[in-house]
Amino acid sequence: MASANTSWSEENFSCSICLDVFISPVTTPCGHNFCRTCITKFWDEQVRYKCPVCKELFHTRPDLRVNTLLSEMAAQFRTSVRVKEQPCVEPGEVPCDVCTGTQLKAVKSCLVCFISYCQTHLEPHQRVAVLKRHQLVEPMDRLEDRMCKKHNQILEHFCQTEQVCVCQFCTETDHRSHPAVPLKEEYEVKTAQLGKIESEVQQMIQERKLKIKEIKDTVELSKEITDREIADGVQVLTALMHRVNKCRDEFHRTVKEKLKSTEKQAEDLIKELEQEIEDLTNRSSEVKQLLHTKDHLHFLQAFRSLKDPPHTRDWTTVEVRPPSYVGTLRRSLDLLEETLNMEMKKLRDAELKRVQQCEVDVTLDPETAEPRLILSEDGKQVHDGGLWKKLPDNPKRFIWSLCTLTRKSFSSGRFYFEVQVKDKTTWHLGVARESINRKGQIIVTPEMGYWTIQLKKDELVFNGNPAVCLPLRAELQKVGVFVDYDEGLVSFYDVDARVHIYSATGCTFSEPLYPFLCPGSYNHEGRNSAPLIISPVNPTD
Repeated sequence: MASANTSWSEENFSCSICLDVFISPVTTPCGHNFCRTCITKFWDEQVRYKCPVCKELFHTRPDLRVNTLLSEMAAQFRTSVRVKEQPCVEPGEVPCDVCTGTQLKAVKSCLVCFISYCQTHLEPHQRVAVLKRHQLVEPMDRLEDRMCKKHNQILEHFCQTEQVCVCQFCTETDHRSHPAVPLKEEYEVKTAQLGKIESEVQQMIQERKLKIKEIKDTVELSKEITDREIADGVQVLTALMHRVNKCRDEFHRTVKEKLKSTEKQAEDLIKELEQEIEDLTNRSSEVKQLLHTKDHLHFLQAFRSLKDPPHTRDWTTVEVRPPSYVGTLRRSLDLLEETLNMEMKKLRDAELKRVQQCEVDVTLDPETAEPRLILSEDGKQVHDGGLWKKLPDNPKRFIWSLCTLTRKSFSSGRFYFEVQVKDKTTWHLGVARESINRKGQIIVTPEMGYWTIQLKKDELVFNGNPAVCLPLRAELQKVGVFVDYDEGLVSFYDVDARVHIYSATGCTFSEPLYPFLCPGSYNHEGRNSAPLIISPVNPTD
């Protein structure tokens, strides 16, 4: 059988009447080719039979037969053109299982044949009566996976009990007691679930994008704060350096002036001494000259006219002492210290205002309070009531240690609170981690999970190992506690004096921290009945 030359154009295989590729081509006696249907219809409408191309007349209607060779070539050409017009398969698309060589894109899959077809190879399913009864669906890959391995039937149901795809026979046998729905119905349910999941995922993505923005904004803010801190610090240190240089210059000038005064005193004394020496030298010359006179009359007359001796000072008590610099440097340093104290006061005030901005609202948790403690209704005050109350056994409650924690804990960031300690002779406060021992006598050190300061026996200490003695101001009435969880910092402040008391640095926090209060026994010297009070922050204090 001849094959179509795919390099020929469509004109070589086109009917001159319908201008389409030949279908059942026939040849007239004059040698021209037409589709059988086209030439038959053409002659049916004519009185005389002539060729539509060359106009040759035929006395009788020619008996036309199909040109077998041309018919085959036209069919192959039509198939070749149709194949060229179809798209080749792209990644992710279903290929035609029949194509050899270049695979074309499948347009349908047959659930009876388990084969996917391009438009060309699908043609029998559209023409042959038996094949027309096959179920065609949109192109699917791996058709064999869509069949039940046990019953060789298409998987068209979904078992909701075992969450698997099953065929019709499965629903009537192994899964007959299980609820089963069509795949489309379960698909819609799962699609809705996926839509919800996608919505949640998108929300999570947006939340994380917002967190990235928040982190970047924090970095930018940190840069601004750092630049401002450096500028402020440089300004203060520059002023201090200027003050130091000024003190140095004043000290230098004072010492030089003392030396200059000593030199002036010595110069004046020397001049006076030199003048006396000159006067005495002149008198000595007169005396020596008179001593050499032998004329008694002249001697006596000259002696009477001898000038009175020049006035001289008693130099035995006169002395020039080196300048004394005792206290000179100290006075300069006192002035410098006064300046430093003023700057330190400004810095302490600014530091306290800064940490006060991290104020948190906390209340005491009655479930943690030792049975002798009495808490106010608002949870802001605590004192020792002296009587043991019978309370439910609670793992969070302190037993035998007059302590309590707040309801709220902190696992990150910074927080600050203030406690009034006015009129108390002993107290204990700070922060504690969640896992501390609360039963029996407790050891309040960082190693045991406590970061606290304590007033006892008129001494203020940080409860470290060993304890650190701290300066105590007699008027101490309110203590501020600041924690930077991420930096591992716990600081204490005398709020009224606006003075930093102590900071524990390099702390390691790995669990929630709670503000911790211990008011001490009310029997302490009979003067400790006042409560500890969690006070609102007043930055103007």
